[in-house]
Amino acid sequence: MVKLVAEKSIGEEIRQRVPRFIVNAIIIIFLFFLYLIVPISFIGIIVPGLNMSGDYLARLIIILVIVIFLARTLPDALFLADLGVDLFLKHLGVIKEERPIKRAARDVVYIILVILLAAAILPLLSSMPKDLRANFRTLTSLITLGLFLILIYDIGRVLYELVEKKIESFANWLAEQANKGEEGREDD
Repeated sequence: MVKLVAEKSIGEEIRQRVPRFIVNAIIIIFLFFLYLIVPISFIGIIVPGLNMSGDYLARLIIILVIVIFLARTLPDALFLADLGVDLFLKHLGVIKEERPIKRAARDVVYIILVILLAAAILPLLSSMPKDLRANFRTLTSLITLGLFLILIYDIGRVLYELVEKKIESFANWLAEQANKGEEGREDD
């Protein structure tokens, strides 16, 4: 499942991260609305020394603050995304302990099935009334995109873990070789 930073239980991590994520997300949404509203009051004002308009400077400052809060929210969002993907894949029957290449291949098969299923559903929607058809096509496309992104994310995560393990074993092998080389020189 999800790697824990300080060997906390998943429940403790969730209790810590979810409120922090929600508060940061609310602040980002608030700042987005500020981005739309506040600069209007600075139109036509030139900031002395910077030679830029006040609305441009206000937008720049708000964007900077949004970026800071996005950076604070990102680790929590990635943890929750990992947890969500793990739970979703568990329901699909994808087991975490299976071999990484086999799991990635299964995800590819799932991606193909999702795309084929969406391609099969879209023509069936043509018999629906025009208003409903557009809504259901959009819904089908969004669900397909969501499943596709979740499965691609899992493939990337699995391959990253695989490469990380290989690199760690290579680094350990290099360290052992270096230690053997040092022991050989000490004997001389």
